[in-house]
Amino acid sequence: MAAVLALSACGGPPRRPAAPPAALPPTPATTAPASAAPLAAAAHPSDAQLLELPDAVPRAEPRARLGNPPFYEVFGQRYTVLADSRGYVERGVASWYGPDFHGARTSTGEPYDMYTMTAAHRTLPLPAYARVTNLSNGRSVVVRINDRGPFKANRIIDLSYAAALRLDIVRDGTSLVEVQALEPEGAAPPPPRAAELYAQAGAFAVEANAARLRERLLVGGIGNVFLHSDAGNERPLYRVRIGPIDTVAAFDALVARLKTLGIGTIALVPN
Repeated sequence: MAAVLALSACGGPPRRPAAPPAALPPTPATTAPASAAPLAAAAHPSDAQLLELPDAVPRAEPRARLGNPPFYEVFGQRYTVLADSRGYVERGVASWYGPDFHGARTSTGEPYDMYTMTAAHRTLPLPAYARVTNLSNGRSVVVRINDRGPFKANRIIDLSYAAALRLDIVRDGTSLVEVQALEPEGAAPPPPRAAELYAQAGAFAVEANAARLRERLLVGGIGNVFLHSDAGNERPLYRVRIGPIDTVAAFDALVARLKTLGIGTIALVPN
C-alpha cells in the first residue's frame, strides 16, 4: 500500500490525506513525496495576477496511470473511482489547499502547483475537467482535476489556491458550490446561480415511508422538514428535505445532528 500523505487546506479546513495513487506495487517513484524545491524556487504570482489567470481548457487526455484504482480506502471509507466523468454534477462544500503542499506529489504523480487552476476530487477519473460555481456569489471557474481528496465529511472538492481565490473562497476557507464535469470538446456556460439549497435525507417510492422519516426527524428536533414529490412522473419519488440551507456551517451542523439520528447520507440539492 502506498503511504497516506497528510494534506491540509488553508483558511481553517482540517488536514486531508491524499488517496493511494494506484493499485500498483509500491516503488520509490510512486510512494515518496516529491521535493517542493523546483516550484518553491519559482517566482510567486501576486493575487492580482492570479485573479486574471485563465480557466483550465478541457482537452482529451489519456487516463492517468496513477490515481485511478477501481477503488481505494481512506480512514476506513471506501471510494469507487468513476469509469468516466460524463454527466457528473454535484452540489456540496468546497475547500482549498495551499502552501504546505506546493510542489508535493499529487495522486497522478504531478507536482501540485497552487498557482494553477487545478483541484482534488474523491471519485472523478484523473485527469478530469470541471466547472466549479460558487453558489453564494455566482462566480465560476474551470479546473483540471489531478489529485484525490478531500476526505472530510461533506466536502466534495479541494481547490488550488488560484481557483479558490478567483471564486472568493480563500478568506472563509469553504463555500457551497456546484461541480459540473466538462467534456474535452469545450466548457459549457456556467450553470445558473441557485437561489436556495436543501438537504435531502431520503427518497422513497412509497409516500408513507417518506412521511415516517419526516416524523422521525421532527421528533428528533430537526426543523424545516418537508416532503417534495415529483408526482408528475410515472413512478414518483417522495423526497424528505430540510431547509433552506444558507451556509457551510449550517450544512455541517445539520449533517452532524442527522448522524446522531442514524442518518449518514445527506445530499445537497436545489428545490
